[in-house]
Amino acid sequence: MHAALEAFRRPEADTLELLGRLMGTLRPAHRTDDQTNTRYLAMLERLERDGELSAAFRHHVVQFISSRRLITFFTDSGILPGTGFFSEWWRILGSRILPEVPDERRLKDCLQIVFDRREDWRWLEAIPPELSKRFWSLLAPPEDFRELDRRGVQEQMLDAVLLLSHRVSGLGVDGELLRASPNLDDDLPRFIALSAEALDFVASFRRCLDDNQACADDGSQLLVIVDQCQDTLLRIRKRAMTVGTSLHLSYLLRRSEQSLQRLAKLVHILTAGLRQITHEEAIDGWAEFARTAFLAENRRHSLRHYLAQLSDVLAVRVTENAARSGEHYICETRDDYRGMWRSAAGAGVLIGVMALLKIKVAALHAPLFVEAFLFSMIYGLGFVIIFLLGFTVATKQPAMTAQTLAGLLGDLKPNRNADLERIADVAAAVSRSQLAAIGGNVLVALPVALLISLAYAWSTGSTIVDAGKAAHLMGDLDVLSWAVPHAAIAGFYLFLSGLISGYFDNQAAYSAIGPRIGRLRWLQRLAGGARAVRIGRYIENHLGGIMGNFLFGCMLGSTGMIGMLLGLPLDIRHIAFSSANLGYALGGASFSMAWQAFLLGVLGVAAIGLTNLAVSFALALRTALGARRIEFAHWGKLLRAIGRRLREQPRSFVMPPSRTRIANEA
Repeated sequence: MHAALEAFRRPEADTLELLGRLMGTLRPAHRTDDQTNTRYLAMLERLERDGELSAAFRHHVVQFISSRRLITFFTDSGILPGTGFFSEWWRILGSRILPEVPDERRLKDCLQIVFDRREDWRWLEAIPPELSKRFWSLLAPPEDFRELDRRGVQEQMLDAVLLLSHRVSGLGVDGELLRASPNLDDDLPRFIALSAEALDFVASFRRCLDDNQACADDGSQLLVIVDQCQDTLLRIRKRAMTVGTSLHLSYLLRRSEQSLQRLAKLVHILTAGLRQITHEEAIDGWAEFARTAFLAENRRHSLRHYLAQLSDVLAVRVTENAARSGEHYICETRDDYRGMWRSAAGAGVLIGVMALLKIKVAALHAPLFVEAFLFSMIYGLGFVIIFLLGFTVATKQPAMTAQTLAGLLGDLKPNRNADLERIADVAAAVSRSQLAAIGGNVLVALPVALLISLAYAWSTGSTIVDAGKAAHLMGDLDVLSWAVPHAAIAGFYLFLSGLISGYFDNQAAYSAIGPRIGRLRWLQRLAGGARAVRIGRYIENHLGGIMGNFLFGCMLGSTGMIGMLLGLPLDIRHIAFSSANLGYALGGASFSMAWQAFLLGVLGVAAIGLTNLAVSFALALRTALGARRIEFAHWGKLLRAIGRRLREQPRSFVMPPSRTRIANEA
């Protein structure tokens, strides 16, 4: 660091190279290096002690900043680009393969050279704000602040204010945003007025720069309109959480909000002198702005950061749909519990039949794509029928109930026993609901398979599957084979199907699918006007479930084919189908299977089920917490509360409370 700082004493040195070397000395050498702040503090103390070095350092940095083009830094750093979601997605992916060439004339690109490591934002973010303020105070000390050549920087800030205001005015009258506006007549004039007010503000400020006697606009009226536009966007965002949103609308909202925030920040910086604020307050404002922009610029090529900026409205909307579905999977009363058993048993009957159809299709030895298509249709259409009949597939529960649990965790106050008890109640209800659904699926699918095998043997005198196929089915249940990894793949698909269901529910509401279907002329002629409306409403209410179940089935049916094409051991295992396959394998062995082999098959079914549930629940909970921006850090207290409930009331995790107890608690 000493050598890197001493190099700033040479006036002819390349400032960009000097800054790159200095950042290299501050950057952590490895993941466990936690001395960055210590090195940063040492740099500040060295500059503060050596006035000559500090002056040379200031000269280099100030000259460097003032000689660069700053407009794109002010208008684009930390703000979503105008190219759109997928264009920016491909730009980020392309930059990973073939890095972009930075333009050293622009400050925005120079930051990419100075902070040339993708993870630089991590240690920059860890630097305390007070140290950042000390750094900028060194560059603009009170005694030299008024003498600094700020005119060029201010001119580019004013241009940035105009560009941002015109951008927001254009975004504000976008058809997608206007359609989502709760009050179009009041909201539209605000965005139109923003551009005109920004023109007046910039013209007034430039007159003041040319003539010290002129009275500059303090920006208060412009900031009022900015606040009004932000209020409009907030109301649109709240409405989108209720009636649905789209990727394009989420993009517009986020880009407009970022542009308004940047516009307000620039106006505050420009009018600092007019508002008679102290030098320290001015430095604080600039340091905060620079910190945000530097961090965002370093993460400009981060796909994760890019997606995180757009996840709030759309992801919460999708997971909220799943959360509402999850509430139907939780048994609070004995009537709910019995209903879950009946619902799961109905699904078990159909799964037993679907498993047989899949076995028979596999016996055809059809071409690979034909076989994958037939498997997908058996799974997909079968799951849709189960859904439309109101039956329950046990493995669909974790992905749904995790969303409900995430909503409760977001409101949890760990110091309140009542909140912890509420979570323990939900955990017990989820446990007994899951056990009921698994019991209904497995304890029915297995007997159905056995009954079909018996009926087939009685009517034809032969086994339903040959001995080779029976051995193959048993091999698929071997816990020492690929059964558990394949069950994890199915668990991922279960999680994904929950998001798909939420997405299509959102799209159905946002696009008003129901009313649009009800307006179809051919449907009105065929079914009548009133019935067409009811059909449209039914499809809108069930579109998410239909598409989620159908695409889930397609994923299950095509994974084996994809594995064969890629030469990878890819396949799926699902607890309900595995239990049915165990029954058909027993029938294929003429019901003379060794009891040890049968128990190993039961163990395999249990391991597959546990993996299905654990993977889908963990992924769904993580996604739901991330969508709600919840960082839950009280798992210890929560697990202790659930453990205490398990010790005191173990029966509640298996059976619902009696009506008498519910009445007493009420």
